[in-house]
Amino acid sequence: MPTTRANTKEPETANNRGRSAVRTLLRLWPYVRPVRVRLFSAAFVAVLASCMGLVIPLVLKWMVDGPIADHDSRGVWLGALWLLLLGLGEALLFGLRRWLVARPLAGVEAAMRADLYQRLQRLPVAFHDRWPSGQLLSRATSDLMLLRMFLAFPLTFLLVNAVTILVGVIIMLVQDWSLGLVILGPAIPVLIVCIVFERRYHLVARRAQDQVGDLTTVVEESVLGIRIIKGFGRHRSQARAFRELARTLRGTELHKARLLSSIWAVIVTLPELAIGAALVLGTLQVADGDLSAGTLVAFLSTALALRWPVDSIGFLLAMSQDAATATERYFEVMDEEPEGAGEAAEAGSKVVPGTGAPAPASGGAGAAGAHGGADAHGAAGMPDAASASAATDGHATPNGHYGAPEGARGTARPAPTGPAADNPRTGEAMPPHPGAADVGRGLHFHNVTFRYPDAPVDSPPVLDRVDLHIRPGESMALVGTTGSGKTTLTALVPRLHEVTSGRITLDGHDISALPREELRALVAVAFEEPTLFSASVGDNVLMGAGDEAGEAELRHALSVAQADFVHSLPHGIDTQVGEQGLSLSGGQRQRLALARAVVGKPRFLVLDDPLSALDVHTEAAVEAALRRVLADTTALIVAHRPSTVLLADRVALLSGGRVAAVGTHHELLRTNAEYAWLMAGADEETDRSHGHGHDDSSSSSTDSFEEAAR
Repeated sequence: MPTTRANTKEPETANNRGRSAVRTLLRLWPYVRPVRVRLFSAAFVAVLASCMGLVIPLVLKWMVDGPIADHDSRGVWLGALWLLLLGLGEALLFGLRRWLVARPLAGVEAAMRADLYQRLQRLPVAFHDRWPSGQLLSRATSDLMLLRMFLAFPLTFLLVNAVTILVGVIIMLVQDWSLGLVILGPAIPVLIVCIVFERRYHLVARRAQDQVGDLTTVVEESVLGIRIIKGFGRHRSQARAFRELARTLRGTELHKARLLSSIWAVIVTLPELAIGAALVLGTLQVADGDLSAGTLVAFLSTALALRWPVDSIGFLLAMSQDAATATERYFEVMDEEPEGAGEAAEAGSKVVPGTGAPAPASGGAGAAGAHGGADAHGAAGMPDAASASAATDGHATPNGHYGAPEGARGTARPAPTGPAADNPRTGEAMPPHPGAADVGRGLHFHNVTFRYPDAPVDSPPVLDRVDLHIRPGESMALVGTTGSGKTTLTALVPRLHEVTSGRITLDGHDISALPREELRALVAVAFEEPTLFSASVGDNVLMGAGDEAGEAELRHALSVAQADFVHSLPHGIDTQVGEQGLSLSGGQRQRLALARAVVGKPRFLVLDDPLSALDVHTEAAVEAALRRVLADTTALIVAHRPSTVLLADRVALLSGGRVAAVGTHHELLRTNAEYAWLMAGADEETDRSHGHGHDDSSSSSTDSFEEAAR
């Protein structure tokens, strides 16, 4: 089973090499700013504690040159008391520092994680198609943990240690400038080593964190696909893939450890040699009478007090580089352009067509009103018939029916000759043929071309100049071979993808001009692969409705989808379905997904083969209930079986990304060989899967196949 690799930019690029870690970390300031008072207070307290520690050598100098030299026991006890108080004060101040940063930094991490989640929800589907989920999970977990640790410890102590070293060096130079210069001798070599270490460690740290994302992806795929792995006996190959990635990550982490050990060896060894040299020179000066014993003790105590600030430079730099890398990875996602980036600014100045009222900035009340308060011919945010665009009338296209009246299309339903005509779905009387006022209404694809964003420029488009008009209250079935672009076409309606050229209108209003929240309140979608969440049955279904929907709407939707099985579950509609809904059968999941699509009574309904996992009897019951729903909505239905096709008023045949024919089911059976071949194959497949004869509608279609063959 193949493993998923990180599809991110390589850290070794010239742009990343020239990027300053400090500049990268400064991007955290908007999150840190609300808690800056406590962070600055914590830094001040830590500096005060460290400086308090540097007073201890001065007390020792006073004790050695004073009470100890004078054999004053009271002075020795007084000095000991001062040392005890200084030690307690230092410990208490460091404890206060930790208390000051703990709660606010947990809030910073939570805020960053919430922002990342919200951004992931707003990013287009094309982004999620490119990025492995493990890479996103690692950014939301391990990377944010590294940032919290950096803000809590390295950020403070880089400042604290720098101040401590500066103050300590000044104290040593004041006591004896010659010994102070000896201690400063290793400063330049240590500085050079730190610069080299920072550049090398950054690349390895980035590689390691990307590999953690790869490993997370493999674990997630293995858990979600455990049934496939067990069913095909692929646990050993998956284990090998995991071990390979884990071994690679282990090698990278060992490389990090080697780099850290090399800088630590230099940082520890050179200062120790300097302290040893200062001890020898200082002892000689004491012996010569040029330096007091107390001054030498204070000097060496100060030098030893600076060992920790100097020794910690290595891992503080390492943690800072880890944090800088985590910040880069975090903002790689946050810098991605979300859906409708310019819509919020435009929404305040927009006027909803047909109402004269300002458009809502989000999918709040306006979206809810459009969702639940629209009738079959109008909705909030949609223009009325008088304002519907008629600019497409009479313009021919390569498909032969761009904006043309339906009666003029060679493959469309003929205009009725009397006051009414028969409905091809039910045989009942249909309303008169729509007039010119309906030309711009309904769902209209205007010369739509689509190519996936990551596809080569010279590659053929998935959809090529598609022109299709679904009239208000009409249902259209979309039929075609596998790979003809049916699912892609349905994904364009709720703007899961943006059209490459052309436009799509709802009641004459371009969907690109609608805020996505409002658009998706008007359009409900049921995908071929149903996705359920780790929530109750009721919560999963009501996800397709506004906040005002209640138990009555829920029960009606379950009834339409023939999902009454939920009442036999352990806790009824409150039963938790589990991750991905895998505790339910495929047909049960598909029925709940269908219920979710119809619960909000949407103006426009897009169904991608919604009955593919149902048996023939359940399918017939769902179709009977679904016909009543389709009578009040404008629907586009991807269909593969004749029984599903017969739900629709008309059928569009998609071939090679283009609309090859449009008409009723029976018309296309008589006039289009490709359609007849598709339906014949579908009927044979239905015979094999069900093992018994069709209902009347299927028998009728079989008769038509024979007629077409003759």
